[in-house]
Amino acid sequence: MSTGGDQIQRTEQAAFVYGLTLADLQGVVRVRARRTAAGRAETLLTPLVITGLVVAFGLLRGLLPVVVVSSAVLGVGAGVLGVVRGRRGMARRLHAVWAPYGQCRTVVDDRGAATTGETMSYTADWKLFTHYAETPDLFVLVGGPRASCLAAVPKRGAEEPADVDRLRAILDRNLRGL
Repeated sequence: MSTGGDQIQRTEQAAFVYGLTLADLQGVVRVRARRTAAGRAETLLTPLVITGLVVAFGLLRGLLPVVVVSSAVLGVGAGVLGVVRGRRGMARRLHAVWAPYGQCRTVVDDRGAATTGETMSYTADWKLFTHYAETPDLFVLVGGPRASCLAAVPKRGAEEPADVDRLRAILDRNLRGL
């Protein structure tokens, strides 16, 4: 029995224990590239710039149209290859940064997320992030105007199956979905 001012607020929380793998971080980079404006711009900009430069050079030099078109196709291919290699490199660099932290435990509630690893711990409130995306394997938290702040919570780390649904509900209350 409680009276008006004596009510204790219960905070719903979800707990996850995991080690971030290279595959997890490749998923994070993929989400950023596909679902954020900054990621889409980076994805499109490289092939377009390379193709534009190749076509401009060919036209200025007076090359035959078939050579210009062939060069443009090769430029698009080189640009796409550059984007793919860049994403793989970004995921490897992120993994190199996160690997020393080892096994992590993240507890998420309506105030934010607290993560404790083997060699570090940090707390982030929801002001740090603006959006989230859900993949079959991950929850990806995105923040900053250029999606520069990223965090990942692998679903496989849920301490109990209901934690995945609890985390989704917490994220829906505090962030916008991508």
